[in-house]
Amino acid sequence: MEQLTPKEIVLELDKYIVGQGEAKKKVAIALRNRWRRQQLDEEMREEVTPKNIIMIGPTGVGKTEIARRLSKLVDAPFIKVEATKFTEVGYVGRDCESLIRDLTEVAVNLVRDEMRKSCAVAAHERAERRLLDLLLPPRPVGPQRVYRPMDPAAGDEGAASKSPEEEAEARTREILKKKLNAGELDDREVEVEVSDTSQPAMMQMFTNTGMEEMGINLQEMMGKMAPQRSKKRRMPVGEAREVLEEEELEALLDMDKIVPMAIERTENTGIVFLDEIDKIAGKGFQGGPDVSREGVQRDILPIVEGSTVTTKYGPVRTDHILFIAAGAFHMTKVSDLIPELQGRFPIRVELNSLNTEDFARILREPKNSLIRQYRSLLETEGVEVEFTDDAVEEMAKICHEVNDETENIGARRLHTIMEYLLEDISFEASENRGEKFLIDADKVRERLSGLSEKPDLTKYVL
Repeated sequence: MEQLTPKEIVLELDKYIVGQGEAKKKVAIALRNRWRRQQLDEEMREEVTPKNIIMIGPTGVGKTEIARRLSKLVDAPFIKVEATKFTEVGYVGRDCESLIRDLTEVAVNLVRDEMRKSCAVAAHERAERRLLDLLLPPRPVGPQRVYRPMDPAAGDEGAASKSPEEEAEARTREILKKKLNAGELDDREVEVEVSDTSQPAMMQMFTNTGMEEMGINLQEMMGKMAPQRSKKRRMPVGEAREVLEEEELEALLDMDKIVPMAIERTENTGIVFLDEIDKIAGKGFQGGPDVSREGVQRDILPIVEGSTVTTKYGPVRTDHILFIAAGAFHMTKVSDLIPELQGRFPIRVELNSLNTEDFARILREPKNSLIRQYRSLLETEGVEVEFTDDAVEEMAKICHEVNDETENIGARRLHTIMEYLLEDISFEASENRGEKFLIDADKVRERLSGLSEKPDLTKYVL
């Protein structure tokens, strides 16, 4: 993060998300402030709290996509969750504190992966020694003679010299090592003793979803109580090398170092993206599934404003975790959230609805644009598809019209349009290898005329 300035963060997001400059700008500043806070002295650092963001906009305009791209940009614990998964205490559903437990788990895996990279060379060397021992078992060691150089009473016999057998073994081992590194022995089979990771049936009974809500990992508890078992397997040297390196990596990882680092990173750089927050907005008692909406808000409130959550790795403070919330708010509004929760999201940004020009840019500009995706998919069958500029403009126009006439689902409508447009070409692609198809505005109108002209009759279906 110290290498990414706010402008660079926005440029990275621009590669995948069209428009929404205001939202990108606010998110970029919030991310940069995470790094700036780390540069302060300890006293001031404690006083600087994150400025949580709430993004408001219709579906399909880029709110969730911003979260997805952020998760790949930041080298920090990051999770994206839907607020609809949670219920207040006493109802069936996820406990709100599992937010922080999941975030801590992400941090542990992040630190573990970093340590794995730093231990990779040592693990490789240890696995190599074990493989050489399997290919050339060491000679049994006899009783060692004790030499006392410069001791007249014991007799100075000089340094211990290797026997011819030991020298021959060392040379053979060196030759095997060179062949092993060159991959010449990858097909030779060896018998490897590996840890047995299968779980007894009794243990599997306890690995039920929902147990994490108790903050207790019963599977790990049972695993520690049960004796460590191992089994012998015959496998090629190439596969054995991977298995042994993985075992040695696990042996080198020190959880006593990983956990404190992960907790510290969670508390100071953790980011939670809380999607669909508008689905828990609403005041007063409403029967049925809405009964716990306000209760979920009250459960989330202490986590956002700062509290200590118990995880299986230890207590985690949430005072400096950044929360970014997002919601369409087409049935509700931000003021329907409880005032205390509103106050914890001081930065609000409205994302704009997409117009015809935006849809055209979405089809053309992003690195992963739909046109590039479909073109690449059909190239696997040897079929080439080209889109003229007027075809792209026509698709954008139809997308905007259909969104206006029916439900506005934003850029997601483009998926429907592309599927309709290329349905026949995709269906017959395997028989049309080597052919090239040119899609122009006339073909777009011909193929999508029914989609854009038919009135939405579904509203009249009983």
